[in-house]
Amino acid sequence: MSLPLSERIEAALDSIRPYLEADGGNVRIVEVTDDFILRLELTGTCSSCPMSTMTLKAGVEEAIKRSVPEITKVEAVNVLVA
Repeated sequence: MSLPLSERIEAALDSIRPYLEADGGNVRIVEVTDDFILRLELTGTCSSCPMSTMTLKAGVEEAIKRSVPEITKVEAVNVLVA
């Protein structure tokens, strides 16, 4: 039996958390929408880092989509995307 969606998302996040924490940051799940968009809050230094958009797309989103293919998009609620 497969794990619930939220547990699979947390497991994917746990796989990249050491890298975020090494730079003083982290992520927190805010919600998963009905159309499978994962909304995250970047915390710690990640919330104000100029590289956070790239971290979100290249690191976090890639890890999530690899482990939880149902997720169609990953958005940060507290980062302005240029």
